[in-house]
Amino acid sequence: MQITLRSLTLIAFLLFLGSCAENEAPEDGGHHHEAAPAAEATAGKSKSPHTTAMGNIGDAHVHIEYSSPSVRGRTIWGGLVAYDQVWSTGAHNATAVTFSEPVRVGGTEIAAGTYGFFTIPGREEWTIILNENYDQHLADDYDQSLDLVRVTVQPEKLAEPVESLTYAVEPAADGAGGAITVAWDSLKVALPVSAIE
Repeated sequence: MQITLRSLTLIAFLLFLGSCAENEAPEDGGHHHEAAPAAEATAGKSKSPHTTAMGNIGDAHVHIEYSSPSVRGRTIWGGLVAYDQVWSTGAHNATAVTFSEPVRVGGTEIAAGTYGFFTIPGREEWTIILNENYDQHLADDYDQSLDLVRVTVQPEKLAEPVESLTYAVEPAADGAGGAITVAWDSLKVALPVSAIE
């Protein structure tokens, strides 16, 4: 009986030591203990994350809310993004542009407020649109009668491709004007915006 009890005590002690050693995480972060949370984090990460861009054009602060898809080896122009159709120019919800002060776009005065930013990509030229309805999924509820302004622009061919769709607010050197730019894959377009004095 004493031998059996001593053996059991020794086995219990060795198991205890083993479990303590197993609970110490190795410097590389461990193996099976860390794998599940890392996989969950990757699975939950959006392929088109919500992103913002902002800057000033004159006295107007311009704030852009959009979802940024990536190329990921896909054909974008004439593929994922159809030519000659209204596009929300982002993923998920329509892109929203907020002006803190009135601005001028394409000869039209735009009051301070938030607007939907849409485009109609073409092979040779694009139409950029500011629309009253920014609170919609993609362009599902797009209504042309709510357009405030449409501006035709020429796309610029980029020397280096841009993987993730990227908006920027680019003030002009004189500070009174500037542009909202959109760059993705091989192209960049710019919507000229002027401050109102």
